[in-house]
Amino acid sequence: MKKNNNAQRIGQLSAVAAMMLAGSVHAADAFSSDSEWMTGDWGGERTKLIEQGIDIKMDYVGEVGGNLHGGYNNDKTARYSDQFGLGVALDLQKLWGWDNTQAKIQLTNRNGENISNDRVGDPRAGTLSSSQEVYGRGHMVRLTQLWIKHQFFDNKLDVKAGYFGEGEDFNTFPCEFQNLAFCGSQVGNWATNIWYNWPVSQAAIRIKYNINDELYAQIGAYNQNPSQLEHGNGFKLSGSGTKGTVLPVELVWLPNPNSLPGEYRVGYYKSTADADDVREDVNGFDAATTGDAYRTHSSKHGYWFVAQQQLTSHNGDKSRGLSIAANATFHDKDTNFIDNYQSVMFVYKGLFDARPKDDFGIGAARIHVNDDVKKNAELLNVSNGVSDYDNPVFSPIRETEYNYEINYGFHVTNWLTVRPNLQYITHPGGVDEVDNALVAGLKIQSTF
Repeated sequence: MKKNNNAQRIGQLSAVAAMMLAGSVHAADAFSSDSEWMTGDWGGERTKLIEQGIDIKMDYVGEVGGNLHGGYNNDKTARYSDQFGLGVALDLQKLWGWDNTQAKIQLTNRNGENISNDRVGDPRAGTLSSSQEVYGRGHMVRLTQLWIKHQFFDNKLDVKAGYFGEGEDFNTFPCEFQNLAFCGSQVGNWATNIWYNWPVSQAAIRIKYNINDELYAQIGAYNQNPSQLEHGNGFKLSGSGTKGTVLPVELVWLPNPNSLPGEYRVGYYKSTADADDVREDVNGFDAATTGDAYRTHSSKHGYWFVAQQQLTSHNGDKSRGLSIAANATFHDKDTNFIDNYQSVMFVYKGLFDARPKDDFGIGAARIHVNDDVKKNAELLNVSNGVSDYDNPVFSPIRETEYNYEINYGFHVTNWLTVRPNLQYITHPGGVDEVDNALVAGLKIQSTF
C-alpha cells in the first residue's frame, strides 16, 4: 500500500510539473514566463499590495529520490517529499509609519518519504546526510517565522526578535542542490539536538551591527526547546520544555572584487543546556562497558566557516559566470555525534547563451563521525557479545560519509526551476559494510 501511495504522489508531482510547463508555453497572464509568480500579478492587485507594504509569499518545493544502484537495500524504488510555504512580509513603515521596521509571518507544511532512510542507509544507522533535503521535522503545519525587525542609528544597528531559526541569520547558505550536505545552514545539520534549521522556529533575538558597507558582526540568543520538534507542537509558543539557550556570534565580510560579489562568514556557538557525553559514564569510564549513565556536560559548542565568491562573469554579464562556495563546521568532541564536516561546490550560471538563466552545479562533502562514537559502538557490541554485522543487535560502526552531487537547473520560467540531479554516496551513514549508492533526483521549485 505504501508503494502505491508513493507512486501516486510521484505521479501527482509529475502532473503538476507538466501543467506548469504547459502553462509556461501558453503564456497566459497567470502563467507568464516573465512573471516572478505562477499566479501572476492578480490584475495588478499584488503589486499594489507590495507598494502598500504587504508582500504575500507562496512557494513549493518537491523532491524525488530514486536508488539506482547500491545502498543498504538495492530493491529499487522512488520516494517523494515536498514542502508548501505560505507567508507575508510586512513593511511597517509603509503600512503604519513605523520607520525602518519590518515583520514576517511564515507557515510551512512538509509531507512525503525519504529514499535515504531505508534504501541508501542501514535503518539501524541511517545516513548522515539526506538525498532529499526537504524531508524532515514531521508531516505537519509549522509556524516557521513570526518576527519583527527594526533598524536604529541610520541602519547601523539591526535588531530582530520573535520566533525564527538560527540558520536564517547565522551560518546562512543558499539551497541550490538537493542533497542536504550542500543545502542551507550546515551547523544545524550536525550540531546534534540544539540548532534547529527551517522549518522549526525558536523564541529568539538577533542583534547585528554594520561596521561598514562590507563588514558586520552579529550575536543571537535562541531558546533551546526540544519539545518544539514533537508532532503537534508546530505552533507552540510557550517556554515549557526549555533546556537552555543557544548563543551564536558571527563576523561577516562582503567584499566585491572586480564587482563580483563575495560573502565570508566565521562564527561560534555555545549551548547552555546540559549535554550527554558520547562515550564516558559519570565516573569517566566507558559507559558501554559499565552500563552506568553517561556523563553530563554543562554545555556544548562549535564553530564554522563559510565562503562564497563569484569568480567570473560571462562575456561581461555579471549575472552569469562561475562561483565557488565552501563550508566547514567543527563540533564539541565530548558531546557531539559529528565532530567535523567540510564541503566545496561550484555553480555556473548561464553556461549556455541559449539558456542564460539556467545553472549547472557540482559539489563534494565529507562528514566525519566522532571517534568516541565509533569506540562506543565497538564496546557496546563486545558488551552484547555480537560481532556479526547482519545480527539485528549489532551496532553499526560509523566513521566517514562522502556525498557528491551534479545537477542542472532548468530555469523554465521566472517562477519555476526544475533541477534533475545525480548523487553518489560513499559509505552511507559512515558504515563501510553498506555499498556505495547512486541516487537519481529531481527537485522542483516554484513560487506561486
